[in-house]
Amino acid sequence: MFVNFLKRIRRPSWALLLIVVLPTALATIYYGFIASDVYTSESRFIVRSPQRQQQSLLGSIFSGTGFTRSQDDAFTVHDFVLSRDALKEIDETLQYQKSVSNSTTDFLSRFAGVGSDTSFEALYKFYGGHVSLDHDSASSISVLRVRGFSADDVFKVNSKLLNMGELLVNQINDRGRTDLVKYAQAEVAEAEKKSKDSALALASYRNQRTVFDPDRQSALQLQQTTKLQEELIASKMQLVQVRTLSPENPQIPVLQKRVEALQRELDSEMGKVMGGGANSLTNKAADFERLSLERAFADRQLASAMSSLEAARNEARRKSLYLERIVQPNKPDTALEPRRIRAVAVVLIFGLIAWGIFSLLLG
Repeated sequence: MFVNFLKRIRRPSWALLLIVVLPTALATIYYGFIASDVYTSESRFIVRSPQRQQQSLLGSIFSGTGFTRSQDDAFTVHDFVLSRDALKEIDETLQYQKSVSNSTTDFLSRFAGVGSDTSFEALYKFYGGHVSLDHDSASSISVLRVRGFSADDVFKVNSKLLNMGELLVNQINDRGRTDLVKYAQAEVAEAEKKSKDSALALASYRNQRTVFDPDRQSALQLQQTTKLQEELIASKMQLVQVRTLSPENPQIPVLQKRVEALQRELDSEMGKVMGGGANSLTNKAADFERLSLERAFADRQLASAMSSLEAARNEARRKSLYLERIVQPNKPDTALEPRRIRAVAVVLIFGLIAWGIFSLLLG
């Protein structure tokens, strides 16, 4: 049916007019007099993090700045810049929708120029066509390009997007530091409480049982007992000698009382150390050792928690991210688009190709 329609056309000049001349004339009128200038603002940045560890001296020399690239976080910035949240903030602060739907811009280029859809989703689709991010995997440099119909607008949008990216990186840093250090601080607080409780428990036990250190006190008591034993033995030997040499010596009763007194004192001192009563140092030693071990364990746990907190703080500092601007956003002084002559030439070339195919079909 279509071939029969083509055969009805007897004058190829009409085909040339419709397929080549008319589209080229429309393209010339549009690109020459109607199409609005499109400006492009470009900036370059890189996301870095402090270098954690150098592998060698040579590696440290080549690393130079002491920073490493952080590609994953760079992609996070990319996703945010191209997100609806970024568009919402841009629209609220810079009136993006108003700037891209200005009536001074040609109806084919501006937002909602042809259709009547002014929804946020339509604006987001328009935004995605005018804001782009390219990433070089070799250098990890990201290139942000913003296209628009005003040099001031594209410069402001590009600068605002970079500022928002830096704010996002700072928020990631703050959240990372907070989460990393928070748990370490909680462990330190718990360890401090345990250390204080164990110290108070040991002090209370000492006050209640009137004991400072059973081991040291036992050593002192044993020294005293040894002296008493020596005195008791010496007194007994003296008593035996006196009885042997002079049974009627009046010193015998005195020596007997001295021996009895020394024996009572010795029994008393031995009872304080080895007795089965509740006040003996032997009975007090078990509870005292338990409380001492609890305190020592709590102190070691506190020291370990403090070391972990310091390590967490150091790790938090090492995990900080930095968005470094390599090239600041430029304010274009001339429009790069549309390429008017090339666009008209493309329409003309495609028109000639279409007309050639049409002529062959007619032949």
